[in-house]
Amino acid sequence: MAALLVLWGTFAVASIWLRPLWPVDETRYASVAWEMWLRGDFLVPHINGEPYSHKPPLLFWLMHLGWAVFGVNDWWPRLVAPLCALGVLALQQRLARLLWPDDADSRAMAAWVLCGTLLFAAMATLTLFDLLLALCVMIGMIGIVRAAHGEHRAGLLWLGAGIGLGVLAKGPVVLLHLLPVALAAPWWAPAARAAPLRWYAIVTAAILLGAAIALAWALPAGYFGGEVYRRAIFWGQTAGRVSESFAHRAPFWYYLPLLPLILFPWLVWPALWRGLRAGSFSLRDPGNRFLLAWLALTLIVFSLVSGKQAKYLVPMLPAFSLLAGIALARLPAPARRWEMLLPAGGFLVLPALFAYVRANPAAFALPPWASTLPLWPAAALALALPVLVWLGGRSTVVQARALAFAIYCAFAAIGVGIVPSIAVYADPRPAAAHLAELQRQGTPLAHLGKYHAQYNFVGRLEQAIKILDHPELAPWVAAHPAGQVIVVERNWHARGERRPEYETPFRGAWIQVWRGEALLLERGAAR
Repeated sequence: MAALLVLWGTFAVASIWLRPLWPVDETRYASVAWEMWLRGDFLVPHINGEPYSHKPPLLFWLMHLGWAVFGVNDWWPRLVAPLCALGVLALQQRLARLLWPDDADSRAMAAWVLCGTLLFAAMATLTLFDLLLALCVMIGMIGIVRAAHGEHRAGLLWLGAGIGLGVLAKGPVVLLHLLPVALAAPWWAPAARAAPLRWYAIVTAAILLGAAIALAWALPAGYFGGEVYRRAIFWGQTAGRVSESFAHRAPFWYYLPLLPLILFPWLVWPALWRGLRAGSFSLRDPGNRFLLAWLALTLIVFSLVSGKQAKYLVPMLPAFSLLAGIALARLPAPARRWEMLLPAGGFLVLPALFAYVRANPAAFALPPWASTLPLWPAAALALALPVLVWLGGRSTVVQARALAFAIYCAFAAIGVGIVPSIAVYADPRPAAAHLAELQRQGTPLAHLGKYHAQYNFVGRLEQAIKILDHPELAPWVAAHPAGQVIVVERNWHARGERRPEYETPFRGAWIQVWRGEALLLERGAAR
């Protein structure tokens, strides 16, 4: 475990050092936390001067906790996700002790599988809500297992805390992770099968406790946030999820072809399938049944929901890693060297795909600078694969560690070799610093078109930026003759003498800051 923690810590610190907060999601959530901090209002989240009802406040509170200790900084918000990932790992180990108190080998293997799963490693440094939700789901699952073991009061408290904190983390979606497993307990838990009424009474009480925890924030927030915000958090957290679901609509089978990628490299490793077929892995074991119910029901429920994204499955990864851990740890025969060839071949896909995309950026709607990204990370990955296969040997433990290590080598190659080149074109900090200076000079600022507050935190802006639709531009310029307007232009060409006051490349476009009157003239000339 010590080696795993060192590997994980190096990965987290390197990610913070190598890249900025990515727009638009990471910068938006950091800006919400910044505005709450700036206003001294830790009850009602705000973004760019308006109440922000799209997400509950738990992630923002965790950012505030670090700022209260270390001062406002860029690195703490980006450390929250790695810390949540470590929390998930710790609770996974606690859950494993509840399921198999005398099986240290399975617990250790499960830890390597979890940390070496592609989706888990990819999400572990992104300032999003999914790992925080996974942490809350783990709290709830420990409660379910403790209640099934006869610890009714402790189980109720853990499950209620998981539900309540999960609602504060990402809304009622936490129930889709916890309730199916709890309701199916008579299938996997002998105690629930023997006394189903008592079991469902415990689950109901836990739901009520979770609701009380969530309402302890939602009721005062709804009161002080006003009617629009109140309607949004009590109705929008459900209706909004439905609309978001339709925005990411996908067919029922969407996750099935993604599973080999989400669960890479383990799902393509023959040793895992040998372990699952082995007689030492039995579904007569209540713990194995619990994990299978968790894994299968999560997949079924989220396949039935119309909106689908790979990150929605992050909270089920501990279930998969525990199942894989026990199957691999109890393999009756030593591993076979050739079994490393298939996952090693999977690792070859990444450099091959990168080389192809680099050679044909237009085919993937990428900007021209994508063709200048360095090729050495792809070459390094391709050369490392034979070493990976050779190091695996015939020990399942060594092979599993080699595969997990290879995941982090792949991310290291991307982080060191590619991300800095991309960050030059995806870093909002230079533009944000310019806008902050304009605000200090008292210049009114507006943004033409959709704005996600991507400059507010990274520039430490202390005033909201006015958001304008195109018909609102001329009236705003008339009312603010000294004002400047931010635009994002993809196909801009200079016409005559007019130029923006400031411009910088951003992804496949340009961030430009114009004097209001000059922009009006430019827009008129463009027509």
